[in-house]
Amino acid sequence: MRNQRRGCILNILHMKYAVEVAKLGSLNKAAETLLIAQPNISRSIKELEADLGVTIFNRSAKGMELTPEGEEFIGYAENILKQIDDVERHYRHGSPRKQKFSISVPRACYISDAFAKFSTGITEDPAEIFYKETNSQRTINNVLNKDYKLGIIRYAENYDKFFKSMLEEKGLSYEMVAEFSYVLIMSRDNPLAKKEEITFDDLPPYIEIAHADPYVPSLPLAKVVKEELPDNIDRRIFIFERASQFDLLSENPETFMWVSPASEQILDRYGLVQKKCVDNRKVYKDVLIYKEGYKLSKLDKQFITALCESKRKFL
Repeated sequence: MRNQRRGCILNILHMKYAVEVAKLGSLNKAAETLLIAQPNISRSIKELEADLGVTIFNRSAKGMELTPEGEEFIGYAENILKQIDDVERHYRHGSPRKQKFSISVPRACYISDAFAKFSTGITEDPAEIFYKETNSQRTINNVLNKDYKLGIIRYAENYDKFFKSMLEEKGLSYEMVAEFSYVLIMSRDNPLAKKEEITFDDLPPYIEIAHADPYVPSLPLAKVVKEELPDNIDRRIFIFERASQFDLLSENPETFMWVSPASEQILDRYGLVQKKCVDNRKVYKDVLIYKEGYKLSKLDKQFITALCESKRKFL
């Protein structure tokens, strides 16, 4: 029994070493941070890899790089270490129980509006709130492996069977949030803003602002890009961060962007207009996901209420 308990403690230490090496990308830097001899960290990681039967890191002259299996393991390890820290903090220091809320979402005005409204209802008690904008692939991973309790994924209607089958296979519950078609937004000074009717053929002279990470899990990226982004556009700027997208749209009258419907408040703030494209008939779905068996918290329910209100207002 004593040896078994000792092995468990060593595994936790090994996980801490691996997480630190992954964060810093270097055995030497991790050794300096942890105040532990570099050979000891190296040996611990090798033992961990041997116990797990996987290669966590690729060693090279550039440093320590995570393998695909290593990325998955580090996600689990971070969650385990965080839970251990929470337990120690609670029982050793008697810290008050925090309100916790976490969600990973697509970039959408109605969702960010809901989150802003939801935030006004957070009480004065200690709270830890996480809001992450990203693509469907990373949202699913965040809910499965990164301790995010809720996620909203977005996909084109023609992928509905694929996504529902995948979510069920991964043990995720899902609920429809909204259906909509994308609209165009652009500067008030963009010549497109003056047109009464916009078609796909009107767009090629202009620059499209696009999300940098369109992605449908397990389908070839080239296929998804071709389906998500019309082929008649020669100039695109790919941007991850939504505020930068709006800044660029505001400053450059040659640009436009496909979005879920935006609010008048956002449009006025950035000097933009919103237009429909008569050729665009593709329908998108936003779907709420969470692990099967997860019981929605009070904060979760408050956010979902705010989300429904924003959806009615925007869509």
